[in-house]
Amino acid sequence: MSEQAEIGVIGGSGFYSFLDDVSEITVETPYGPPSDSLFVGETGGRRVAFLPRHGRGHHLPPHRINYRANLWALRSVGVRQILAPCAVGGLQPKYGPGTLVVPDQLVDRTKSRAQTYFDGEELGGNRPSIIHVTFADPYCETGRRASVRAARDHGWEPVDGGTMCVIEGPRFSTRAESRWHAAQGWAVVGMTGHPEAVLARELELCYSSLALVTDLDAGAETGEGVSHEEVLRVFGENLDRLRGVLFDAVANLPTNGERKCPCGSSLGGQEPGIVLP
Repeated sequence: MSEQAEIGVIGGSGFYSFLDDVSEITVETPYGPPSDSLFVGETGGRRVAFLPRHGRGHHLPPHRINYRANLWALRSVGVRQILAPCAVGGLQPKYGPGTLVVPDQLVDRTKSRAQTYFDGEELGGNRPSIIHVTFADPYCETGRRASVRAARDHGWEPVDGGTMCVIEGPRFSTRAESRWHAAQGWAVVGMTGHPEAVLARELELCYSSLALVTDLDAGAETGEGVSHEEVLRVFGENLDRLRGVLFDAVANLPTNGERKCPCGSSLGGQEPGIVLP
């Protein structure tokens, strides 16, 4: 497939519906279909491919998202840098609803998700190598800086850094789990940030998250349970300014040819055993 975008955004329809001249592209992958078509448009002079993480009808729960197909599809249309907005729960009292967190660390507490391309299972007549990628710093620092700068330019002071804990879902945490997560000093909890980040690393893509706090997780302070309705309400209330920050962050990113971060060489020259798109 010819290159049609350089930057990918994994989010919902609220991010691409305001662009002009949007093209819908159906992409097939060796791992099955992605969550939806890719919607390619332009913002700030940059070609961007938007992928609805849960499908345009929000029909896919976090544990059923085909993360491998999603990242593969984005790379196949030329994407090399990804911004990934998501809704999260705040684990510390100071991170209340409306807080924007640009995390720099991740803790994986998922259970059943395919989280690597290098599983040794035959794919299209080829067998992937067994490659162990460096993941000490799971987010692209260049993308993080671009996101922090964009938020500040919009008068929305973000939390620069912090740990995102990713749980399996689709249920929310118990009170005991939430208190445990908070006691570790972690900043936020979500359900989709992994394996997105590690799969992007295996495909030598830059990946950064913009995490919007929609609630205080159960037990973090008030002891109130989290509801799906509350999450959707707060996310909707902040969608316009999050979209503005996201579009400016896209404009702040370097061109693919000017990337200087280590994300683009994360395989260290090792032969992957499969043909990457």
